Amino acid sequence: MDLFSQKMNQSAPLADRLRPQTLSEFFGQHHLIGPSQLIQNLWKSKKLFSCILWGPPGVGKTTLAHLLANHVQGEFIALSAVTANVKELKSIMEEAQNRQKLYGKTTILFIDEIHRFNKAQQDYLLPYVEKGVVTFIGATTENPSFEVISALLSRCKVLTLERLSKQDITKIVTRALSEEKGLGKSKLHISKEAQEALLELANGDARSALNALEISAFICAQEKKAEITSSIIEQAFQKKMLYYDKTAEEHYNLISAFIKSMRGSDPNAALYWMMRMLESGEDPLFIARRMVIFSSEDIGNADPQALCLAIATMQAVNFVGMPEAKIPLAQACTYLATAPKSNTSYKAMLLAQTDAKQYGNLEVPLHLRNAPTQLMKDLNYGKGYQYAHDQPQSTVTHTHFPQPLIGKKYYSPTPKHEK
Repeated sequence: MDLFSQKMNQSAPLADRLRPQTLSEFFGQHHLIGPSQLIQNLWKSKKLFSCILWGPPGVGKTTLAHLLANHVQGEFIALSAVTANVKELKSIMEEAQNRQKLYGKTTILFIDEIHRFNKAQQDYLLPYVEKGVVTFIGATTENPSFEVISALLSRCKVLTLERLSKQDITKIVTRALSEEKGLGKSKLHISKEAQEALLELANGDARSALNALEISAFICAQEKKAEITSSIIEQAFQKKMLYYDKTAEEHYNLISAFIKSMRGSDPNAALYWMMRMLESGEDPLFIARRMVIFSSEDIGNADPQALCLAIATMQAVNFVGMPEAKIPLAQACTYLATAPKSNTSYKAMLLAQTDAKQYGNLEVPLHLRNAPTQLMKDLNYGKGYQYAHDQPQSTVTHTHFPQPLIGKKYYSPTPKHEK
């Protein structure tokens, strides 16, 4: 590297300067790069197949593509689906064919934001991937099942990348503060509170964490400070860190307030507590799961549609992701809060559970037993069973309980809301 390149490299963003050069420097995605996992095996064999890397921003999609391409020593070409066109693709494919024919060298084509390619562009790409003219790596934050044509998708392995854990982001931050090519020369220290704020606000996005860290270092330099504080982190993110420890008491206090506000049919308070949690970094899927539970426990058969909406909301949150996931969450929150309430099915479940534990393995009455063989029929299995659809008003006269529980009643629907 010449002097000019060195200067250019030092002026590059921190996230770019710290981009891993080997797999050992890559943090996160243990389900892919851990021992005996897929990427680790590809790394050892120096082989690569066409794939699509699907995951949220800042989790290492582009970095992983670069690492794999460099390791197999192919000709690496990177495009952005936002700016690339068919004419550019045609030129790349012609060069790839010549490279393969004359030198036997593989071309690895990386297309970032592949979901931005329209159907015509994807159709053009398809035969070259199919024939192996290029090894294709696509990166997307959107579900490839909906954004990539089925023919291309069937020729690629979809690798799902997950948000980075706090432990992974911590390792990346530590490396950034210690290495010379990072912020090592600044000799900065980050307080415990600041690091926790950084981890929460980054929300599993390494690029976001490193960008905020770089801005924080700039603020420290301007103010001649040696320590990055939580207030500096908030300045860097331009977002206030609300106090919220997801493993401590405040976590349970806020989710309790949220649930009780919905139970008390107060949509305004429920929305406030929900947004408190989301703005503080709570996992939106955690909130969606609590709504699914609430829809059965506190609404139940008073409005069976509530469970359908809650399930749909959980799927929408998983599909859309933040920040747009707040919109279906708000719809579900207000619906559940204003829906009629009944906990009778929940209470019935608890009563039945108590008896199941207390009475143990009570025998199934003979008339309710299955009788698939003649021997079972000879033993009176199924004898006397009344098929409800053949009975007047579809009502049977025999019991469905084992002997000690005959006459038990667990479910008592409220006349106002339930049938």
